Amino acid sequence: MSVNPRAATAGRAFCAAVSSASGESLAATASRIDHWILVEYRGRWGRDVLGGSLFSPELKAHLRGQLAALGRARLLFVRQPQRRSHGGRRVFVGTSKPGEERFFRLEVEHQEDLREVDLAAALAGGDEAGARIDQPLFVVCTHGKRDACCALHGGPLYDALRRETDADQVWQSTHVGGDRFAGNVVVLPHGLYYGRVVPADVGDLLAAQRSGHIDLDRYRGRSAYSFPVQAAEQAIRESEGLLGIDELVLLGSSRTGDDAWSVRFGTRDGAVHEVDVAATLADEPMYLTCGSSEPQLARRHRATAHRVLSR
Repeated sequence: MSVNPRAATAGRAFCAAVSSASGESLAATASRIDHWILVEYRGRWGRDVLGGSLFSPELKAHLRGQLAALGRARLLFVRQPQRRSHGGRRVFVGTSKPGEERFFRLEVEHQEDLREVDLAAALAGGDEAGARIDQPLFVVCTHGKRDACCALHGGPLYDALRRETDADQVWQSTHVGGDRFAGNVVVLPHGLYYGRVVPADVGDLLAAQRSGHIDLDRYRGRSAYSFPVQAAEQAIRESEGLLGIDELVLLGSSRTGDDAWSVRFGTRDGAVHEVDVAATLADEPMYLTCGSSEPQLARRHRATAHRVLSR
């Protein structure tokens, strides 16, 4: 696809192009989310996803209540353009907390039927909210109303994923976070964020997922972890060559200063790694999204020291 290197907003360069050209690290940029509600919505996606939808006020209130009950939760509207003529709507609900990952799918005839479904209670009680999903979901952000880069990079990426894996597992979605890292993919149930994924990368990403590994070159982090923990995880994986999704277990983290943390991870062989992490501001301001009104200094989390406490 031929891409115009200028964004529509005031003739600026696209935020994803600027981020990539500057060499901005992808590490430790995944949104912090434990629980997910994905609702198939075939109408127009506005910038305010739920508020701008055609859902009734009662359904909007119900979904907001579900998110509040779950805590650290995100609602995504999802779609597959190929399903426009299908009857019914699909809904997914699940958790990405390490060791508790699970996702369920249910079908509703009408979207308003969701008002009768207590998704939060079903997950909290361990009861199935629908059919359990045994295969990963690949959620590709294509939310152009939120940021032009998401549509520009997300559309071709969605098509490429559908060609190379089970198309039923691949969904377009609203904003997942990190517009300037488009194309963005979230792999559920583990909540693995990947950025700057282009169609040519899809084979490597899928191969890693099928082998239970992380594609470290495109890895933004795991949604269940805070930014400091994501930075520590990335540092350990890079230095030790640990690519297995569950090869590291978080043992704890603590703040050691205003912008400093100590994070400990354990490995399957019993080793304990401790990483010091610091938050700093980028040297140069930039527009963090295509719609930003002014440039800002991005906040970054980086490992500053790595110690192996035991092996």
